[in-house]
Amino acid sequence: MLAVRADRRLIDVVGVLYTRTLKVRYRGSVLGVLWSAANPLCMAGVYAAVFGHTFAPYYGGSLLRYGAAVYIGLALAGFFISGTTQALPSIVQNGPLLNKIRVPFEAFPLSTVAAYGFQQLVGTLPIIAVLALAFNHDPFHLLVLIVPLAGLAMLTIGVALLVSAAEVYFRDVPHLYDLATFLLWVTSPVFYPAAIVPERVVRVLVANPLFPILESVRTLVLTAGWPQPSLLALSLLDGALALGIGVLAFRLMRPRFMDLL
Repeated sequence: MLAVRADRRLIDVVGVLYTRTLKVRYRGSVLGVLWSAANPLCMAGVYAAVFGHTFAPYYGGSLLRYGAAVYIGLALAGFFISGTTQALPSIVQNGPLLNKIRVPFEAFPLSTVAAYGFQQLVGTLPIIAVLALAFNHDPFHLLVLIVPLAGLAMLTIGVALLVSAAEVYFRDVPHLYDLATFLLWVTSPVFYPAAIVPERVVRVLVANPLFPILESVRTLVLTAGWPQPSLLALSLLDGALALGIGVLAFRLMRPRFMDLL
């Protein structure tokens, strides 16, 4: 019974913080949540203009298909990097509030990820759905998209919990995480096709948890074929592993939060 009440309280607090985050973020904004779609669309156009003639041959010679591949990479990698980066300082920044009011610590990183998730749901996923129907005309592909996107959600939540808890103990974490996200971005085939990577370097890409997610989504959206089962399985496995590690680490570090804030 106590666990159920605690879970309900956590959900309630996450809901309040999530609503507050969205209101503050888009107060006075004309496009509001649509910026989450407009920004990667504009960036995809720039990449297509600069690299399109070089990389389009890897996408059937279609500049439009290459632009769509870049959009998918920017949107999904951007969700992970932005969501976890913004969640990282959420507990430390709210230290004064936590010293006055008893609030579940995990509500802060979770509400941040939830806000970015809403942006993706409203701004990005409809465009990805339209692209999928336009390129492969198979609605079943949309259902299978749930698999890599679920992996992305678990991965983001797990890392957000881990880094937000770690910063309470080590205030150097933001600097280290900036470097980590840069390396993650460089080793993610966001604007370049994975096919150009030398075979000896492919192992590095596979170790990147974003790689199987991006490749699975691109295959489902841009082609009539199906992603390799191993990529779909790896998307879920990486996400579940990150979520498990994040939850466990958060619970182990949580008892000392009030002493360090």
